[in-house]
Amino acid sequence: MNLFEKMQARAAEGRPIRVGMIGAGKFGTMFLAQALRLKGIHIAGIVDLKPETARSNMAYVGWPDESFSARDLDTAVRSGTTCVSDDWEALIAHPGIEIIIECTGNPMAAVSHCLRAFDHGKHVINVTVEADAFAGPGLGARARSAGVIYSMAYGDQPALACDLVDWARACGFNVVAAGRGHKWLPHYRRSTPDTVWDFWGLTREQAERGRLNPKMFNAFLDGSKPAIESAAIANCCGLDAPAGGLAFPPGGIDDVPNLMRPASEGGVLERKGMVEVASCLTADGLPIPHDIRKGVWVCFEGDTEYLRNCFEEYKVVTDESGRYMCNYKRWHLIGLELGISVASVGLRAEPTGVATEFRADVVSVAKRTLCKGEVLDGEGGYTVSGGLRPADVSVREGYLPLGLAHDVRLVNDVGEGEPVRWRDVVIDTNSDAYRLRRNIEAGLVQSTAA
Repeated sequence: MNLFEKMQARAAEGRPIRVGMIGAGKFGTMFLAQALRLKGIHIAGIVDLKPETARSNMAYVGWPDESFSARDLDTAVRSGTTCVSDDWEALIAHPGIEIIIECTGNPMAAVSHCLRAFDHGKHVINVTVEADAFAGPGLGARARSAGVIYSMAYGDQPALACDLVDWARACGFNVVAAGRGHKWLPHYRRSTPDTVWDFWGLTREQAERGRLNPKMFNAFLDGSKPAIESAAIANCCGLDAPAGGLAFPPGGIDDVPNLMRPASEGGVLERKGMVEVASCLTADGLPIPHDIRKGVWVCFEGDTEYLRNCFEEYKVVTDESGRYMCNYKRWHLIGLELGISVASVGLRAEPTGVATEFRADVVSVAKRTLCKGEVLDGEGGYTVSGGLRPADVSVREGYLPLGLAHDVRLVNDVGEGEPVRWRDVVIDTNSDAYRLRRNIEAGLVQSTAA
């Protein structure tokens, strides 16, 4: 509860937390809009494939031109300004940088960036949760081996949900389920970048004004991002994925205690200790009042008569039995909240969520019948969406993780709604992401055998 005070102290001492950021898209730009207000944080370097786009975005959110005019990182560190370039390796290697923020949205690149940062003794805040979904446990382990911190990004829903789970457990409650909200109907699974704005509820003009990427936003709509973020929550909090994938039960905030309890007690869960996503639409497509679409929740139980009496005495909303209750954060503000992660890592040496187990995975599921020779275009595209599965099932069945399903060619036909398997594609086996993922799988197989 004192991060702001600590940041102010660092600023007063003339030694702000020095950060380098890779990727200046929507998330990064939202953080840039707030970073100018945070005197205890100095963004010394920003790297983007198109530096001119980064500069444009900085100006768009109010950065004075002179603040990002440093000709090199040495000048930026010395003067308190920012150097914008396309050289991520130089950014990671610079001794003045403490924390790397990875927000490219490219999971293959993100893994490489994270691993190189660890090699250079840098902490990493990984905004690219797509990478965390298929390689988070490996990235966390590599960071620990290097003596640095790897963290999910506060502001994104996984870190916020993990915070709620930690709150519940630190209070002494047994966590029954945790997750986020979403706008969901089953046919959204087949959505493409061409249809996303009609379903999302924005006009094309609004999307263009916000410089919104249709492929990225389609990844939310088609169920991929909810699966990705649920996997991140599960692997951080030690929760399990539903055997058949997310159910997306419809309900508002006050419905969560009834929904997110075991099916044997009238809910939707296979058992206690699961991740799930609540839909803000009824099966008929009607909006549900007081929804949790943009937020996160944790469902916990009063497993003694005394706790249940306390729930009743303080007039909290529970399920119909009085046993299950939820807490929630109704909104997440994405990059506007990232300063919490920077402060937590930089001042407390504490991540805002990190995968410690491999319990859930996101597999590539065909949006339509796919034919041999087609090239998969990854998350949010035209060919596959992400489906949440238990990690042991995914590995045993040889499913292709969604994070590796970009720019790979099919060697077999795959029917609509069927998972794509490793054997169905030709893939680059020399990438950092591929090697790390295969190592994670091998570790799971060994631990299961033991």
